Amino acid sequence: MGVILEAQGLHYAYPGGGEALAGLDLTVRRGRRLAILGANGAGKTTLLLHLNGTLAPARGHVLLDGAAAGYGRAGRAAWRRRVGLVLQAPDDQLFAASVAEDVSFGPLNLGLSEAEVRRRVGEALAALDIADLAERPPHMLSFGQKKRVAIAGAVAMRPDILLLDEPSAGLDPQGTAHLLAALDHLRGDGATLAFTTHDVDLAWTWADDVALFTAGRVVRQGDAETVLADRDALTATRLRPPFLLELGQKARSCGLLRADEPLPRRSADGLALLDRAENRNHSQI
Repeated sequence: MGVILEAQGLHYAYPGGGEALAGLDLTVRRGRRLAILGANGAGKTTLLLHLNGTLAPARGHVLLDGAAAGYGRAGRAAWRRRVGLVLQAPDDQLFAASVAEDVSFGPLNLGLSEAEVRRRVGEALAALDIADLAERPPHMLSFGQKKRVAIAGAVAMRPDILLLDEPSAGLDPQGTAHLLAALDHLRGDGATLAFTTHDVDLAWTWADDVALFTAGRVVRQGDAETVLADRDALTATRLRPPFLLELGQKARSCGLLRADEPLPRRSADGLALLDRAENRNHSQI
């Protein structure tokens, strides 16, 4: 897969504060799910605001399909049509009287016909499984429903890349599962997804690629299995290995999992390993 979005040597500091980005390099591969992993307060949101053109770096470049993105009014507008951003707190992005009106805001600003706007809104609501909420006021929704409405608003713009800031924050396990299923549907339609999180288990379960982020820079990036097995890199970012990865490695060392078998990535895979261990114990009695 080729690189669709890239950050090269980004530096940025907020007025009166320390350096939020310190020579950061990052690549987002087309059609993949990238987890940007770092502890709270590491500057992950600042990075996303650079990747969609909201903030301009003091030094460095953001490339979209290999070309430097522009920070003029027209350049930023074109950039944001291709790179959507969903913030951690959905209330920061919802303001209209109904869900359908909120989701239609972006497509209307693109100057699309009324029929095309209706079609995009309907498809986005269906993709996020919230079509039944179309006429509801956003302030009457649950937190998880608001998150899906905010994502639907970005999806209706048909971006090539969707950036999500801590998508599972504030959601219970069922809410997280529903949201990830909806995002998987979008990925199946060809979207490239990049999300920030401090949850290593979520990254292991759902991401194809992982970037470990700390002190304003990426210390390692690559496929999820390779990066999340790097204990030194995880320690440098104040993170621990994912539980299922450790379980799988232990199973391999005990002979329960062959070297050519994939490590468990879902809870069901982990339970299957435990069943395998129990069956082996019974057979040895």
